[in-house]
Amino acid sequence: MAHKSKILIIGGTGYIGKYIVEESAKAGHPTFALVRENTASNPEKSKLIESFKSSGVTLLNGDIYHHESLVKAIKQVDVVISAVGIQQIADQVNIIAAIKEAGNIKRFLPSEFGSAVDPAKAVDPFKHHLEVKASIRRSIEAEGIPYTYLLSNGFAGYFLPNFGIARTGGTGSVTAPPRDKVEIIGDGNTKVIFSKEEDIATYTIKAVDDPRTLNKILHIRPPANILSFNEIVSLWEKKIGKTLEKTYLLEDQLLKKIQESPSPLNLRLSIKHATFVKGNLTNSEVKTSFGVEASELYPDVKYTTADEYLDQFV
Repeated sequence: MAHKSKILIIGGTGYIGKYIVEESAKAGHPTFALVRENTASNPEKSKLIESFKSSGVTLLNGDIYHHESLVKAIKQVDVVISAVGIQQIADQVNIIAAIKEAGNIKRFLPSEFGSAVDPAKAVDPFKHHLEVKASIRRSIEAEGIPYTYLLSNGFAGYFLPNFGIARTGGTGSVTAPPRDKVEIIGDGNTKVIFSKEEDIATYTIKAVDDPRTLNKILHIRPPANILSFNEIVSLWEKKIGKTLEKTYLLEDQLLKKIQESPSPLNLRLSIKHATFVKGNLTNSEVKTSFGVEASELYPDVKYTTADEYLDQFV
């Protein structure tokens, strides 16, 4: 496709957003990142912001809570990608209002980057989060804004480096899969999907100008990455030549933990329940009337398999 749309990424300094900004610039799109003033002056983000600048990314000062700055930024581009974090999903109504006022956007990708929006397979607080995502979709459709909903399913970097052992941050983080014992959520047989963050970004940017993804759901379900917890553990055991001692966190125990845990731990646990017990990453089919699958649409993308991803930890 010869024409490269101008892309604005909102939430570009966040977890998945930074990969999308980098991929957009690498793919030759005129790339813009909306950056709040306090983010621009944040020493933790300064290195990332410098890397954006050196990649040719245009930084625009603005905020999803400041309507005028949002409209001004949106008027400069063709496509808006939201990568705002979980706490700001509901606030995307502000982005919708600004897109509506600007009147020039060819495509909006809201912050989905996760599982199917099916609250039936979840418990609170994750159930509420899915309901909010669904309401954002309905608002986009009601306003007649052209869209692509991108279901990335699981982030490899969230689960594969430590098999979901609590991410405590700082020096206490677990950054390699276990070599002695592992706690498996549920019975370990539910299929899940994990993709490398860079691959998710690649598929996202390929979709923005693709007429086949217009007003569709783009599912990222690379066949080699549809595995159960037990299969992932088995891949790891083969690599290290050792059998791990396994314990199982069954559904009733997990539900009790969710009820007793403070926020945000209860949210993380309820996501694990939906993912590893209820199977909400794989239970939803790709309906051809309004869904397409990324690895089928873009067979030229050489995605990283879960098996290959684990090699770095051996």
